[in-house]
Amino acid sequence: MTASNKAMRDLDVTFLGTGTSHGIPVIGCQCRVCSSSDPRDKRLRTAAILRTGEAVLQIDTPPDFRTQCLREAITRIDAVIYTHSHTDHILGFDDLRRFCELEKKNMPIYAAPRTLTDLKRVFAYAFGEEEPPLNYVRPSAVPVEGAFPLGGLDILPVDLPHGRMVTTGLVFSSGGHRKLAYFTDCQAVPPAAEEAARGVDVLVLDALRHASHSTHMSLSEAIEAAHRIRARRTYLIHMCHDLGHAETERNLPDGIRLAYDGLQISI
Repeated sequence: MTASNKAMRDLDVTFLGTGTSHGIPVIGCQCRVCSSSDPRDKRLRTAAILRTGEAVLQIDTPPDFRTQCLREAITRIDAVIYTHSHTDHILGFDDLRRFCELEKKNMPIYAAPRTLTDLKRVFAYAFGEEEPPLNYVRPSAVPVEGAFPLGGLDILPVDLPHGRMVTTGLVFSSGGHRKLAYFTDCQAVPPAAEEAARGVDVLVLDALRHASHSTHMSLSEAIEAAHRIRARRTYLIHMCHDLGHAETERNLPDGIRLAYDGLQISI
């Protein structure tokens, strides 16, 4: 691999979870997806981890975060970026304490001010005025109000509508090249977000189910958004038990796939 090609492949992404807030299988459900033997139909709550040559970046900490870390043998996290404060994206927060212990450090927490306000309310024990004990999470809050560098990447936050909530979409670039757009939990991709992600190498996009929904994109809406953004590859996430992996993938356009728990890609 030449030096120039190596520079363009400096981002590895692991999908830790790809399911909706219920997770798959859903408690008490015996539908064909919840009963499926296909491991790709077993979906923990949505999160991802990014590795660059400089840092390991976690996107969201869902309730399944500890299980995801053990499954993927994660022992290092340099910073966490939160997309929004819904419980299926934050309730693994306390498991960050182990990473603070391992490296004897505070954990940088990047989030929009609205999300930081909620995190400080829900996890007041960690964000108090006094330094938490060594066996607690020790967060260092970093408000995200515009583009910022992290881990050798340039990160552009964009607003995505999510019912009464606003989710922070994330566009990751390197050397001016758009490598990854991570758009979870959104009912649409507004024009500004589309333009920010235009032509990105990999687009990760919310696609809840076939039917329309008031706070998430349907499968067809996600496909339409992907076509407008024109990413080289698109992976769909945050899927409920309406979408069986194998049967859904058979009908997807070229370049658009369903992500699944444990999927690793290099960009």
